Amino acid sequence: MLGKQISCAMESGSTQFFFLIDKLRIQLLNSIESATEKDYFQEEISPFDSGVGLQMSSGHSVTTVKSNCLASVTKFAQILKILSVIYRLVQSNSYATKRDVYYNNTQLFGSQRSVDTIVDDISCMLKVSRRALHVMATSKGLIAGDLCYLEEDGTRIDCRSSSAAVSVSSNVSGIRNIVSSAKFVMIVEKDATFQRLLNDNFCRKLSPCIMITGKGVPDVNSRLMVKKLWDTLQIPIFALVDADPHGFEIMCIYKYGSVAMSFEAHSLTVPSVMWLGLLPSDLQRLMVPKHSLLPLTRRDENKLNSLLKRPYFASQPQWQKEMELMQQSKVKAEIQSLADIAPDFLSSIYLPNKLRYGGWL
Repeated sequence: MLGKQISCAMESGSTQFFFLIDKLRIQLLNSIESATEKDYFQEEISPFDSGVGLQMSSGHSVTTVKSNCLASVTKFAQILKILSVIYRLVQSNSYATKRDVYYNNTQLFGSQRSVDTIVDDISCMLKVSRRALHVMATSKGLIAGDLCYLEEDGTRIDCRSSSAAVSVSSNVSGIRNIVSSAKFVMIVEKDATFQRLLNDNFCRKLSPCIMITGKGVPDVNSRLMVKKLWDTLQIPIFALVDADPHGFEIMCIYKYGSVAMSFEAHSLTVPSVMWLGLLPSDLQRLMVPKHSLLPLTRRDENKLNSLLKRPYFASQPQWQKEMELMQQSKVKAEIQSLADIAPDFLSSIYLPNKLRYGGWL
């Protein structure tokens, strides 16, 4: 009943409901205008830039691979093979997935991981994106909501036409003619939470909006899609993750990037991402049942300590406070724990109130 009342209130006063989100958008746009333009491919780069994210350090190590050295002859052959595949792809203006490259010679590569690492190394060495190498990753992410666009081949994708989600494109850079009236984008950490919100018609309840999930640790295409939406629509982007070190790290990958992909930080990170939930402080404020809370493991504590040492915390005191609260309470919780308060608490009460009253960090 309470969920229905909130839904009716949103429909009757959508302008008022989105007031703080619209205000946040103006603040974000003003911060863009005042930011100084940066050259992302300069020789010496700081390991962290608040406007870009984690970047490649000038003090990087160099690995030498030789054809006449028994220890590296296989790696040398693998690199040459992948370079030859890339050359043919570029020459013919065709594309292949990393999986395709692996199956080109499974005996030589031995594992998919070998191909992934070498493609990333080549991309880093040449200072170009994997897209420029004509090698793409298979997408695992999903997207739904108020969004319509054209794929590079002219296929029209309408995320509004079905209650089911659409797979994130494997060729995000080729997307054009993006049309949306969305007020915000919400990144959802887990597929299970994403599907629950779809089933609860969240996108319709809080229309217009866009939801996207990378199903856990995001793949490159999910990150590229979030970046594309930010660059095109320039609307607030919120993250909904578990109140645990793993969820926090996933949110940081979208916002600040990862060390492994730091050479592509400028095309993958969205520093404007805001933490919507689940906050450690929410667990106390909402009196989440104790049986829904989980104790931090030794691994969780080590991860938490490692996260708190990362350079971006200097500019995020509120985030740091939340993580320290988790340290002190020694408990964590999944988003699904809110269902123990009420089955539809997440979609009908928690998120609407967070978005209406500015409950983000």
